[in-house]
Amino acid sequence: MKISHLELEGAEGVRLHGAAAGERGPLILFLHGFPEFWEAWHRQLIEFGRDYRAVALDLRGYNLSGKPKGVRAYALPKLVDDICHVLHALSPREPAIVVGHDWGGIIGWSLARERPELLDRLVIINAPHPAIFLRELKQNRGQLFASSYAAFFQLRGIAETVLRAFDYAALRKMVFGLSSKPQVFTRTLRARYREAWGQPRALPASLHYYRNIRALRRAAASKETWRINVPTLVLWGDQDPALVGANLVGLDQFVPRLTLLRHPSATHWIVHEEPEWVNAAIRTFIES
Repeated sequence: MKISHLELEGAEGVRLHGAAAGERGPLILFLHGFPEFWEAWHRQLIEFGRDYRAVALDLRGYNLSGKPKGVRAYALPKLVDDICHVLHALSPREPAIVVGHDWGGIIGWSLARERPELLDRLVIINAPHPAIFLRELKQNRGQLFASSYAAFFQLRGIAETVLRAFDYAALRKMVFGLSSKPQVFTRTLRARYREAWGQPRALPASLHYYRNIRALRRAAASKETWRINVPTLVLWGDQDPALVGANLVGLDQFVPRLTLLRHPSATHWIVHEEPEWVNAAIRTFIES
């Protein structure tokens, strides 16, 4: 399966890089999280490019996409607006399938709340529902401790220096070292991650997502409903060190058309560790 590359326009003219496989069928759009880039979805592009138009983005600030200046350029409404632009460009007549992991999943939740007409199905992979995540941060010390790295990311300049040190040792530990199957990150793939992290301004841009976290908390605590009416599949690696399982408690109250599948041994990096399981679950869901 050949993978081609394309450039798209996001909100306020931000250039977005994407990788695509397949030319026929409905659009399925893949959104990565921190600190990844489009190639996290390589196995999904190959699988779904056979009978879908599969596209994986570099989110704004990452890898080959545009990197506007300033923390506010990475606020959640702008991230959601980017995806609205992409969906209008790639699937102007039909709602699409959106698959999001980590921050890509947060964008997916917000997109489904604000623009449900753009979505046929939503797939969330180890990304907490914002209202439930806020609940857990308030009452669950385990989640508060697991999220402590986000507080460190607020230290502008210091966080960048630490994460760059010793050839991105902290990022390598976060991704490769905390995986239950570190061998799936081949030498070639690790080099590609190192290249993506080293793109000019990519590291501070990716950290700016976390530097808008207070606004996300305010949105999650607002009186506006976080009910998601789009049919939604949630895939969850139970060994995620950053997200406690309590984030799944009560999820069906916010997502009435919910399908939840948990993998007992996978971590936050379930897309890499269990690609066949992930692909089969997505295919069953979107074709049911």
